[in-house]
Amino acid sequence: MKNPKNAVLSLALGMLMAAAPTPSFAALPQGAKAPDFTLHAARGGKPFDLSLAKALKKGPVVLYFFPAAFTSGCTVEAHLFAEATDGFSKMGASVIGVTAGNVERVAEFSKSECRDKFAVAADPGAKVAARFDTVMKGTKQAISDRTSFVIAPNGTILLSYTDSNPQAHIQKTMAAVRAWKAKHG
Repeated sequence: MKNPKNAVLSLALGMLMAAAPTPSFAALPQGAKAPDFTLHAARGGKPFDLSLAKALKKGPVVLYFFPAAFTSGCTVEAHLFAEATDGFSKMGASVIGVTAGNVERVAEFSKSECRDKFAVAADPGAKVAARFDTVMKGTKQAISDRTSFVIAPNGTILLSYTDSNPQAHIQKTMAAVRAWKAKHG
C-alpha cells in the first residue's frame, strides 16, 4: 500500500457515509404537511422574524436545513443557493436557510455567504429541525442534517431530500419547483 493515510481516510469516509441517514428515513416525507414556525432570521445582515406561513403566502418555499454557518460544506451550499435564487424567484419561489449551528453568526452569514440573496434563520437547539425530522444523530450538539424541502403554498411538502453533499440540493429543489410551476402556471 503506497499511502496508508489515504487508505485510513478512505475507510473512515466510507464508514461515515454508510452511517449517514438516508433520504427516505431522515426527514418528513413528500406529501406530509410542513410544520409552521417563526424564527429569528437575517437577510443581507438585517435581522427580522421569519414565518413559514407568511412566506408560503407568496408562493412555494425552498427550505433547506444545514449544519452550521461558516463551515466548508455549508458555505458551498449557501453560495449555490445564492446563485440559484434568481431562478427560483422567476418561478415564484423563495429560499430560506435554517441552521442550529453558529446561530450567533446568522446575520453575518446571510450577508457574506448568502450574498444578500435569501433569508437565513437561527434554530437554537434545533427545535424546528426536530419538527422536520432533520436533527443529525450521534452529535454532541443538536444540529440539523443537510436536508432540503420544497413546500407548496398550501404547506404540502413536494420534495424532501437529505444528502451530506451540498451539490445536488440545488438541482433537486429547482426541478421540484419547476414541476410545481408547470402545474400551477
